[in-house]
Amino acid sequence: MNTSPTARSVRSFNATRIWIFDLDNTLYPAECNLFAQVDQRMAEFIQRYLGVPFAYAKHLQKSYYRQFGTTLAGMMQVHNMDPHDFLDFVHDIDLSGVAEHPELRAAIAKLPGRKLIFTAGSHGHAERVATKLGVLDLFEDIIDIVDAGYIPKEKREAYDRLLASHGVAPAAAAMFEDMPHNLEPPHELGMTTCLVHSSYIDHPIQLKIREWKEPPAHVHHMTENLAGFLGGLGKADVSS
Repeated sequence: MNTSPTARSVRSFNATRIWIFDLDNTLYPAECNLFAQVDQRMAEFIQRYLGVPFAYAKHLQKSYYRQFGTTLAGMMQVHNMDPHDFLDFVHDIDLSGVAEHPELRAAIAKLPGRKLIFTAGSHGHAERVATKLGVLDLFEDIIDIVDAGYIPKEKREAYDRLLASHGVAPAAAAMFEDMPHNLEPPHELGMTTCLVHSSYIDHPIQLKIREWKEPPAHVHHMTENLAGFLGGLGKADVSS
């Protein structure tokens, strides 16, 4: 599914001067198999940290993800876990599946204004992946889960921290993200939103997307191909 940027009139990119991108399964496609590795590593960490069987660790991982917004938030709140070792462990993965993406680089480079990465992962992980993609130098900064105060992106407070720390005016910003519920706060704040469809399914809401007759009000645009979508934004969609 690749919805034309002019197909829905909810919000356009005409005023966008700050382009904000999620990392996992957004800047890079799920086919790179990175988040599947992170997913496995999270369960392994919980298994070791709590001394429980792997199957139960996997159950806790998914339960906390759905209940608290991130597995990390659940482990911190329920088990008083220090987040630093967790973040280091789960992002120690094989990046060989990520290749340079010249089309994505060209599309992001031509966007007018500032570019930011806003991730629920770590700064180091985002930096390494963006380097592999060949786009790191295009971004002004990376805002990671630590910068967000470990607050999941489904909560407005995470975006409030981003707006305050980087002087972002919501009406001039656009958010690209693969999880639709994470687009509700930016929509409410006045940002333009774009859902980047992911083939990786690890949350019930991703299955519900398939039942949509049309996108909900907080999803202004949708695409399965981020580079193609950005590259297709013409003068009618983006004012230079």
